Amino acid sequence: MKKIRAILVIFCIAIFSVGIIKDQIIKSVITVIATQVTGSPVHIDGFSLGIFNQSVRISGLRMYNPKGFPKAILVDLPKINVRYDLNALLKKKLHLMSAGIEIREIDLERNKEGKLNVDELKVVKQGKKQGSKPSEQMPMQIDMLTLSIGRIVIKDYSAGGESIVKVYDINIHKSYKNITSAQQLTALILAEPMKAAGIQGAEIYGVTVLTGVAVLPVAVVATLIGRDSVQQDFISTFDNVYEKSLEVLKRKGKIAREDKSRGIISATINSAQITVKIRKKAGNKTQVVISARKYLFPKPEIAGGVLYGISEKLR
Repeated sequence: MKKIRAILVIFCIAIFSVGIIKDQIIKSVITVIATQVTGSPVHIDGFSLGIFNQSVRISGLRMYNPKGFPKAILVDLPKINVRYDLNALLKKKLHLMSAGIEIREIDLERNKEGKLNVDELKVVKQGKKQGSKPSEQMPMQIDMLTLSIGRIVIKDYSAGGESIVKVYDINIHKSYKNITSAQQLTALILAEPMKAAGIQGAEIYGVTVLTGVAVLPVAVVATLIGRDSVQQDFISTFDNVYEKSLEVLKRKGKIAREDKSRGIISATINSAQITVKIRKKAGNKTQVVISARKYLFPKPEIAGGVLYGISEKLR
């Protein structure tokens, strides 16, 4: 009886070990393929493949900037869930019945030469050359894709000097049907939230037309009118948050007024009037509320850019 139990334990450990090795191997393969398709480094934290339930779970996928830009995250995808067709895979066809992709943040950067990081991706460069020609990669079909997108951060260095940072809270949840290539999927993930944020002139839009993304349902545009403020709580002292906020505002624009006793700083950045309100909260927390208006119109993306700069300072 003891021998049988020992054999069962060893058998279970062996299966578990094979499962871990299998997942690690496939994770490495997916990382290499994703890097080849996009032309940018891709990293995955966790990967799990289910054979019997035909599912895949990926956590912590991050795509970094292409060559010629600082080593920073371009797209942060904390969670991907997929249901795949095993029979199709055995026939060397990638058929996904459903795919759910959660995007926490997309960081767009325009360098001093005016080039946008997403436009320098391999998938965009090849898309412009190949147009709608069939891909040499494994045939791909996604029946239903669900995208959840948090925010877009834009850093613009094209004017020289300090970057202009804007943050758009997209917060969209949208479904798409009939995705037929990795290029189409990549263009969709990047281009649709950019459209929702009102970003114009990107070359990736041309690729979406060539790959057929333009015929898919367009994501809902984020409604920002009437909301001119953003806020965040930081685990830090009032003095530290106030000093870091003042430092960011001085670097990005011109201080109009500051009153530390009331926790208020006013400044002008890119012709927009910025007001930062800082107040102490319970525990070791400090709240920052930032509003921005330009020619009396609310500019939450500018307020979000200032908050982004402050949060970076407080890391």
